[in-house]
Amino acid sequence: MDVSRELTSTTTLWRPTGPEELQLVADSGWREWPPRLPDQPIFYPVLTEEYAVMIARDWNVPASGSGFVTRFSVESAFLGRYEVRQVGGREILEYWVPAEDLEEFNRHIVGEIEVVQRFPADARVPGRG
Repeated sequence: MDVSRELTSTTTLWRPTGPEELQLVADSGWREWPPRLPDQPIFYPVLTEEYAVMIARDWNVPASGSGFVTRFSVESAFLGRYEVRQVGGREILEYWVPAEDLEEFNRHIVGEIEVVQRFPADARVPGRG
């Protein structure tokens, strides 16, 4: 047994997303978020599933026809470099990750990015039906 291996503490985050971004995540093997577009200087993962649901359902669906809530884990020590931002009520919390940090952020994702909810309920998840 290798006792020298340390267990990595992780933080679970959620991200609401539309079908185009989700396709890019699927294309990565469910391992990373795509680079931000020029008009997207910040990547916003959120701290609660409820907040992600609100955005996916109320913003992504009207904007693109479907919305998805994803869940993923990031090394907690890495996240320590970013502040949690409260952008509304007490439960409206997110990290603001500058676009230029996203490649490094992706290297600290542990495991796969998974779809946990979809709106409408029959919205197709790329590569998974």
